[in-house]
Amino acid sequence: MESAVRGQSKETAALWQVNAALREAELGNSTPAKQGVTSASALSTGRDVEVIAAFTLARAGDDTEANTMAVELEKNYPTETLMKLYWLPAVNAAIQLDEGNASQALSDLEAVRPYELGGAGTTINYVYPAYLRGEACLLAHNANAAAAEFQKLLDHGGIVLNVVTGRWFISNLPAPTLWPVILPRREWPIRDLFALWEDADSEIPLLSQARTEYVNLR
Repeated sequence: MESAVRGQSKETAALWQVNAALREAELGNSTPAKQGVTSASALSTGRDVEVIAAFTLARAGDDTEANTMAVELEKNYPTETLMKLYWLPAVNAAIQLDEGNASQALSDLEAVRPYELGGAGTTINYVYPAYLRGEACLLAHNANAAAAEFQKLLDHGGIVLNVVTGRWFISNLPAPTLWPVILPRREWPIRDLFALWEDADSEIPLLSQARTEYVNLR
């Protein structure tokens, strides 16, 4: 980021900053996630920065600001296909998930289904709509449907790349009783997740939750 700023590439720096903020949001660190969005927006208000910022805020639980940004994006880019059929539905679905509205989240994500394995037109893609749909299915207590959605992340590693959601969704399940439905379809056991994350910061909220729920499940 600092290198990009020194090189007069503030848009690039902002994109790196907001991507870092999104990782924090997915790990449950909402405060640094929101701070990262603020820092990124101070560097650039480009379309891609604003899209990821809105999505990050929704994932960090700031639904009011995320919705405000989504409305502004819809107004500024009324005819942009990816905005209408990929990112705005994803942002809206993330807001609905945070508010506990599984059915509306699933409805919002239907528009994305034909495009979710393609390029999203920003610096991120990662099959996020399938990840969100899996979360919505779990919220609706449909573990089998959730497993089918999460399997997409395992099947399309070339799109998911090294984003945290690619090997982390098992820890995001809201109830340990649903884990046995997901685990038989997995290609690797839950303990391998902890091996991957053995050197991670111990205070990461999602990691602590996952370890607690795994102990309870056993």
